[in-house]
Amino acid sequence: MKKQLYLLLLLLSTAVFAQQKQVVTSIDTIKNKIGAEFKLSIKTTVDTSSKVIFPKLKNFGALEVIQSYPIDTVKMDGRYELIKKYGLTQFDSGRYVVPSIKIFIDSKPFMTDSLLLEVANVQVDTLKQKMFDIKDIAPADNPIGDWWKYLLIFALIIGIGAFIYWFIKNRQEKKLQEEIYKTPIEKATSLLDTLEKKELWQKGEVKAYYSELTDIARNYIEEAIEIPAMESTTSELIQGLRAASVKKKMTLSQEIIENLERVLKQADLVKFAKSKPLDFEITEDRNKIQKAILTLDNSIPVEVPVEEDVLLNEAQRQKQIQIQLRKQRNKRIVTAVASVVFLLSATTTFFIVTKGFSYVKDNIIGHPTKELLEGEWVKSDYGNPGVIIETPKVLKRVDLTKTLPKDGMALIKEMQSFAYGSALDPFYLMVSTLKFKQETQIDLAKSMDGILQSMEAQGAQNMIVKQEEFETKEGVKGIKAYGTFSQINGDDKSSAKMYYEALLFSQEGGLQQILLFHEEGDTYANEISERVLNSVELKQASK
Repeated sequence: MKKQLYLLLLLLSTAVFAQQKQVVTSIDTIKNKIGAEFKLSIKTTVDTSSKVIFPKLKNFGALEVIQSYPIDTVKMDGRYELIKKYGLTQFDSGRYVVPSIKIFIDSKPFMTDSLLLEVANVQVDTLKQKMFDIKDIAPADNPIGDWWKYLLIFALIIGIGAFIYWFIKNRQEKKLQEEIYKTPIEKATSLLDTLEKKELWQKGEVKAYYSELTDIARNYIEEAIEIPAMESTTSELIQGLRAASVKKKMTLSQEIIENLERVLKQADLVKFAKSKPLDFEITEDRNKIQKAILTLDNSIPVEVPVEEDVLLNEAQRQKQIQIQLRKQRNKRIVTAVASVVFLLSATTTFFIVTKGFSYVKDNIIGHPTKELLEGEWVKSDYGNPGVIIETPKVLKRVDLTKTLPKDGMALIKEMQSFAYGSALDPFYLMVSTLKFKQETQIDLAKSMDGILQSMEAQGAQNMIVKQEEFETKEGVKGIKAYGTFSQINGDDKSSAKMYYEALLFSQEGGLQQILLFHEEGDTYANEISERVLNSVELKQASK
């Protein structure tokens, strides 16, 4: 649809004619409770070129207007059926008359029918109905104040993910350290040195100290002497150690075995009986374990390998270490990626559940009209007679004079148009003004019909039209048309339902027009439209 033709029919200013139209008045109920809504309907059927004005009243007699509903427009057989509804109420019981009111069809008045209503009192039995105290004032919702909760939950998710990553990485590093040790005795002595650096028993963690101390000894015995030391009790371990020393022809003194047994039993007392050995006893037990491990290692018969086998085994060991390092690095990368994906998924899911999918899509993926709404707005003056309006972006001048016929341009003294976007963009806005060379009697309704017909001629399908008066904050009156239409994309023939609003004002020798449309259901675009139209100010035409 080409925006250049929206102003073609603004030049039409012929007089309109009126025919007698019948006005039908109805109401949904003639009896209701105090404060309940009576829905008054006024219906008329007119030609498509007719102008119908329904009154904007705050009261219908003694009845208060609590809701003025939009005009419903149905196009049937080349005519429009217009239905205007008002929500009325009264807070005192009694009988009330809805008086006749004037509606104007092509500037001629027509009267509605008067109706008699009854407002019934609400009976309250305080003997049967329990009475309650007045509720306290509820604080207003403050969505900004709740953000700290979401930030706290987000930080908690990040913390859990970081802990999982640290735990897995730490565990992998410990496992890799264990695999790098050349021999069990090297591993045992290194772990004993690490244990001393922790200073557990000096910090009061005696139980943890004895647990790690005996685990080092048991692990060494299991790996070096090949007996199930980790799963065995102290007595089973000593018995297995005596049997292995005979079988492997190990030269072990009775003192070493007894010292080892004494330390293991001491550890059992600490872990299960809450025994608290003295500082010098702890030091002696540590020395006994170290001496026992070294003695055991020295007593194990060693087969002297051939030099070639030593070199081969060392090469294989180095190769195995490199393979393990690559595996561990790959695992860390996979773990990090999985942690990030998990955090992103968890965060996205949380906001979808609490805020909805549209909120996440608009704030993470982005939304074009949301960016317009939240951007820096501009208030400027366009055309002559000037239109002062606030818009999300500065409107750019467009030349439409070349698209008008020569005979039409002969009547125009000055024409200026400014626009943002195009007919295929999510949001389109145009401001246009023109002045005639000679004073011309302008009929806004006929001019608006011309605009709408030009939109239909350019491809707007299934058009629904609603019209009403519009008044700026300064009291300048004009006409407003709004509704929906189906827009067909010429490239892929896809269809989109659009919502449009058009304002038209006339001054001596000039016209001022504002036209905007966007996709129906776009809440951000609705807010933009409302803010734009509420900001409209008009200047008087200059000579």
